[in-house]
Amino acid sequence: MQVNIKYGRGEIGVDVPDSNLVSILTSQNFPPIEDPNQAVWNALETPIDSPPLSEIAKNRKSATVVISDITRPVPNKIILPPILQIIEEQGVPRDEIRILIATGIHRPNEGDELLEMVGSQIMGNYQILNHFSQQPETLINLGQTQNGTPVLLNRLYVESDLKIISALIEPHLMAGYSGGRKAICPGLASIDTMKIMHGPEILEHPKATVGILEGNPFHSEATEIALMAGVDFSLNVTINDRRQLTGIFAGDMVNAHLAGAEFAEKQTRATLSEPVDAVIVSCAGYPLDTTFYQAIKGVLAAIEVVKKGGMVILIAECQEGIGSGPFTDLILKTKNLEQFVHDIYNPKNFVIDQWQLEELAKAVRKADVYFYSNKIPYEQQKKLFVTPLKSPNEGVKIALQKYGKDAKIVAIPEGPYVLAQTK
Repeated sequence: MQVNIKYGRGEIGVDVPDSNLVSILTSQNFPPIEDPNQAVWNALETPIDSPPLSEIAKNRKSATVVISDITRPVPNKIILPPILQIIEEQGVPRDEIRILIATGIHRPNEGDELLEMVGSQIMGNYQILNHFSQQPETLINLGQTQNGTPVLLNRLYVESDLKIISALIEPHLMAGYSGGRKAICPGLASIDTMKIMHGPEILEHPKATVGILEGNPFHSEATEIALMAGVDFSLNVTINDRRQLTGIFAGDMVNAHLAGAEFAEKQTRATLSEPVDAVIVSCAGYPLDTTFYQAIKGVLAAIEVVKKGGMVILIAECQEGIGSGPFTDLILKTKNLEQFVHDIYNPKNFVIDQWQLEELAKAVRKADVYFYSNKIPYEQQKKLFVTPLKSPNEGVKIALQKYGKDAKIVAIPEGPYVLAQTK
């Protein structure tokens, strides 16, 4: 049968023999919220373990509302208007309200991207700023965590009178689940903070992985940092494969996020009885598959259900190429992944975006990665620790050759949005 895999803003068909296709793993078919606009209002007025936003916003002189960057399909056009309206109704002047994009160490979002994210009405009436992790003048030092992580965060946010965060909750390759505290760390953190948070001491921990919060050092450290910064109110959402709202979790940063993560686990968990020979996976199409850097998240989703010595067939458009300049330079010059992981234990060898290459190293320890993209030159793909494919169907043929006519194959059309596991 033909399996449709998310690719860029569309789909690409992959032919898999019926006898070999074990399953197509998707998130659970949770219904969309019937009236999302009203549901957001309700969540803001009846939050989890928190007074209503209208009460919290009283007598505040300034406000900062944190949103995710373009790599997260958060429905800002639905969730932002009620938040902004409440803030203004409680007396905060519009010129003292700022929308701050939690870029982490990603590039800024401007122009058409910004329009896509928030819409013309908000873009034309509110000040919207990007966080820059490497501009010292925009950061403030809050000291250290109990474990000694330096806490340097966006000054505008920390010094704001009213602090509101928003995000999408989904399975995350190192934080367990996105959302909540991640809006602050890495969202508003400095590069010096992220050298520790994305360093091997944390990321090589067995519980710094998808679907795990308890005992996850990334989660606990990021939570401590967010609490140091202060969060007056949070609003997190979950979405289905059609980008429709399925859940809204507002209120206390910690408890509302935990409630959202529990919901997300139920919505996204897909279980196999045993690992399979090959997994066909995407990075859920646009916006996550714009670069190979982001597409690695698809590999990490698949690696949970592939057998040792199996193969992952990654399908990602990568319209912006490999990734940032530092990541592109790093991966193209790296010759041996295990030597690379060994070397980055020395902080002097730190390179921006090294953690994504470290995550790829985790994956290739278990399985071979095959890759299809029509945007990254074929010869360049050979340097990405993957085997390039001229078509997705070529990957299926290779799987049948490697594992025989009874090869077991699974497809995950939206990899990062599915918590794929074996029993």
